[in-house]
Amino acid sequence: MAENENGAAPAQPTPPQLKILGQFIRDLSFENILSQKPVQGDVQPDIQVQVSLDARKREDDKQYEVLSKYKVTSKNKNGGETLFLLELEYGGIFHIDNVPEEQLHPFLLIECPRMLFPFARRIVSDVTRDGGFPPLNIDNIDFVSLYRQTLLQRQQQQAAAADTQVS
Repeated sequence: MAENENGAAPAQPTPPQLKILGQFIRDLSFENILSQKPVQGDVQPDIQVQVSLDARKREDDKQYEVLSKYKVTSKNKNGGETLFLLELEYGGIFHIDNVPEEQLHPFLLIECPRMLFPFARRIVSDVTRDGGFPPLNIDNIDFVSLYRQTLLQRQQQQAAAADTQVS
């Protein structure tokens, strides 16, 4: 182990710490449209999943609330009729320490949703099963890619807004 000028070992950087203080369902909606308007013929579901993320600082120091919003739509490939619609807002309260300020935003919108995802996936599976459909197990989500895509969209929106102000 290398020593510094004083003969002491250099201080090790403190690793980031992440603790889940709580998890909750903020909003849950499931509409079984198929039960209201039966579909004629062969039903072949086409599932679309949309995910959005949000994070905010809480009053307590080093605590953050992170929300994962899932919108799951199932439509019949033959005819396009909606079979069901599920909307879930699933959140967590996190205590985060030793994360540099410039890395906090991606940490909140990548690592925190990654930790919440298995629980949200289970809720979606249970609700679709209890709603009369086969349980839907959402595929794993690449939160890094989702984060980059969100940043790119935000930059494009800001550029478009700047263009309209100049014109």
